[in-house]
Amino acid sequence: MTHPIGGVNAAAATPVTADGRPDHALFTAHCRALIDEGCHGIAMLGTTGEANSIGLRDRMALLEAALAAGIPGEALLPGTSTPAADDAIELTRHAVKAGVKGCLVLPPYYYKSPSEEGLFRFYARLIEGVGDDALRLVLYHIPQISMIPIPHDLIERLMAEFPGIVVAIKDSSGDFENMKAMAHRFPELGVITGADPLLWPLLKEGGAGCITGAANLCATLLREMWDSWEDPDNESELEILQERIVAWRTLSNRFVQLSTVKAMVARRRGSDGWFNMLPPFVETTPEVRAAIYAEMAELEG
Repeated sequence: MTHPIGGVNAAAATPVTADGRPDHALFTAHCRALIDEGCHGIAMLGTTGEANSIGLRDRMALLEAALAAGIPGEALLPGTSTPAADDAIELTRHAVKAGVKGCLVLPPYYYKSPSEEGLFRFYARLIEGVGDDALRLVLYHIPQISMIPIPHDLIERLMAEFPGIVVAIKDSSGDFENMKAMAHRFPELGVITGADPLLWPLLKEGGAGCITGAANLCATLLREMWDSWEDPDNESELEILQERIVAWRTLSNRFVQLSTVKAMVARRRGSDGWFNMLPPFVETTPEVRAAIYAEMAELEG
């Protein structure tokens, strides 16, 4: 089944200047390179993109900069999450009017253990507040960070209440059984994994694709998997490809993930500006960087 949102998407890292503002030039160059390397889309301003450490005005300005630099709106999946519904409405409305493909939205993540009714009301208020049939909403399930899971019955209710608007879910839980269950229960829903090694298994179960941090580094491998996974004659080649994808994912998680990914991107793109982090994260040390780069050289060899 063809889903409205799917394929290989990079959970793009966000370069920032020394004073903590998004670096538009570095970001847009990175986005262009990711598309050239095979990404169908750029999921900007998500977890890997440090979005929840960036103010609303800077988030909107970064999206506008990407569009002004020629990144097509149909390739952009910005995160528009905030715990406050009104701020989420503002970010999402801005993104929809800019012509993006879809918006990735967490549940309200400050107050814990909300009722399913409360979660429904948050998403309903967001959708109704945006008030635009062009909205394509990607639910974001990452309970180990948000501490708020998205139940299947809530998904069913949202899809029934807002058909054609709630079209996908990114599952970054790492729980493959949950992804498989959603793909089987909701075949029209684009179930997207947040873990690179699960792209191939999820596609076999009817999933729609991936949005992953390691795609900042191994987009070509993920695109090759996407393009060739259905060929029964490619099994041995796919196994080798899967091993290479797993190796990149493992390296990106070996130290603190976000600063590690940015250090890896700094080497790949040839700019030390990528080392900068937003609090509470700090940059990698020279010693950690040396270890990362030694392994990158092996993976690239």
